[in-house]
Amino acid sequence: MGRRMTPILVTGLPRSGTSWVGKMLAASGELVYVNEPLNPQHPPGRCPGVLRASVTHRFQYICDDNSAGWLPAFRDTTALRYGFLAELRANRSPYDLARLARYGSAFTWGRLTGRRALLDDPFAVLSSGWFAGRLGCTVIALVRDPVSLVGSWTRLGWTIRLEELLEQPLLVRDHPEMEELRALAGSQDRIAKVCALWRVTRSLLARTEGITVVSYEELARSPLQGFRRLYDVAGLRWTAAAERRITRACTAHGEADRGFAWSGLSRTAYRPMDSSHALSSYRDRLTTDEIDRVRALTA
Repeated sequence: MGRRMTPILVTGLPRSGTSWVGKMLAASGELVYVNEPLNPQHPPGRCPGVLRASVTHRFQYICDDNSAGWLPAFRDTTALRYGFLAELRANRSPYDLARLARYGSAFTWGRLTGRRALLDDPFAVLSSGWFAGRLGCTVIALVRDPVSLVGSWTRLGWTIRLEELLEQPLLVRDHPEMEELRALAGSQDRIAKVCALWRVTRSLLARTEGITVVSYEELARSPLQGFRRLYDVAGLRWTAAAERRITRACTAHGEADRGFAWSGLSRTAYRPMDSSHALSSYRDRLTTDEIDRVRALTA
């Protein structure tokens, strides 16, 4: 299967720029954007029309040993086969029905016109090797500077239940570095937990074969050059229209990282921005002592 036929997964820890990269790749006009099918919260997750499988953990770990249900479910998703009946049985609120209409029509139109699926899913980051090797995805994994990442999580008041990773024995078996998280299980130290998550994720991605790891900071400094390279990685056509869309989206003035915005019926973290602003925004979110601590914990 050539690159122009494969599905695409854009992943990385939440707040690493996956929504930004996904939307910029979707500017090609060749893709159907699918937002966070592995998110355990509804919405955007728990939508069986999009993914007919039960997500039980944040950062659900998928490998060959537990993929009996995941593989057919994701094959349907990446083939843009929408489960209308399954969605109607599970979700019937007005919002859900509007989302069904949007995704159902996008999947159907995309399949009929030969478009490819693009999954934007930070919760797939620990399973990126399976998506590349077993599902045949072109995987682009974003890595963000830890100080910027911690600053963004801190501003949003986010934390991580490390127990959700440690409760997955196959994840711990395949990636022994997860054991270092046990010392922080149950801790209220948000900075230490996010730094630990950054460390183990960076280690996992560095030794995962068949994926493309991209620095968020390098992409933010030179978005046109960076996205042109990613278009080549993903087998997308770089056109004048795509270049115009990306230029407009990456040079918008104002705050670059305001949290979540609504995009149609999909809740994403992306909005048009001046991408270079994100390189220094952490200075407004962390004290000097906190920055030094993050650097020490992720050195």
